[in-house]
Amino acid sequence: MKQSLIFLISFFISLVLFGDKAQSSQSPKTNTVQLAILLDTSNSMDGLIEQAKTQLWKMVNEMARSKRESIAISLYVALYEYGNDGLSPTEGFVRLVTPLTNDLDKISEELFKLKTNGGSEYCGTVISEAIKDLKWTKSADEYKVIFIAGNEPFNQGDNDYKEACKSAISKGIIVNTIYCGSYDEGLNSFWKDGADLADGKYINIDSDQQIVHIETPFDDELVQLGQKINETYIAFGYEGNELKQRQKEQDDNATNLAPSVMVERSVTKGSGQYNNSTWDLVDAKKDGSLDLTKIPKDQLPKEMQKMSLEEQKKYIDDKAKEREKIQSEINMLDQQRRDYIAKKVSENEEENTLDVAMLKMIREQASKKNYKFE
Repeated sequence: MKQSLIFLISFFISLVLFGDKAQSSQSPKTNTVQLAILLDTSNSMDGLIEQAKTQLWKMVNEMARSKRESIAISLYVALYEYGNDGLSPTEGFVRLVTPLTNDLDKISEELFKLKTNGGSEYCGTVISEAIKDLKWTKSADEYKVIFIAGNEPFNQGDNDYKEACKSAISKGIIVNTIYCGSYDEGLNSFWKDGADLADGKYINIDSDQQIVHIETPFDDELVQLGQKINETYIAFGYEGNELKQRQKEQDDNATNLAPSVMVERSVTKGSGQYNNSTWDLVDAKKDGSLDLTKIPKDQLPKEMQKMSLEEQKKYIDDKAKEREKIQSEINMLDQQRRDYIAKKVSENEEENTLDVAMLKMIREQASKKNYKFE
């Protein structure tokens, strides 16, 4: 009996010591990219915000084409504004606009709401808040990065930027700094020092530079498909119709900003990064979160409320097939569009803009963690 008891105790101890270790060693790596964008919204930064709005979908599309170990990545974006006198001084003139999310329409919506005003720009404070508030993954394998852009000295405010940047990299979060002005001016106002402390890169951009769009023969059809695909979304839940309306509003925002922005947004809708599983039945089924039996009838669209369960499932499947067909067409046209642009653009004609700066750094840094880019 005593020997049996000893055996059982030894068995359970071995499970505690080695069971989790064996399980974790077999767990697959995740392919998440967490990206926090910290934008200076003081008076002089209208051009920076305009570039962010204009180039959001282009940046998402570049990320959507990246993979690790042949598996597409999952992109999560957070947005902060800082340096705006309309923000609370007790919070260091910093506001978390959106936490890390894959709801890209939400990011777009909030970008279009940003307004410039005043300015007390505390870089150390906003970096500290981003480290503390956001739910960063603890995995050392994944790419976690902060991009902070502005045009005032990096060392302003009570929070020491040096401590903030050291804290970031201690958690595996890289900090890249983007100075809106001359390279030497940013260098002399500690923007490069901040990046160096957090294994990041420092770069300067012209925040007032106009984005150059190369028109292609494929643009009009891509825009049409980007609008047509909306018809395949089936809104559910108490906020479903409101969020589906938000989808259209972000189409309108993109179209009104520039034709090229709606082209890029349409391309995003053809990728796996555009996920609306919180309000769309097709995406909810795709990611495995859908249980039709638990959704009250009044939270379904009217056309589905009188259907049997089997009819509802078929309706969702039909919409999913229709969406896949449209996405396939979008991806085919986008490839032709990118080939067309590549022939028109010389490698020496690189723009000095926000998206170019961010993508260049993302490619270089994420590649070190085995993320692959086209």
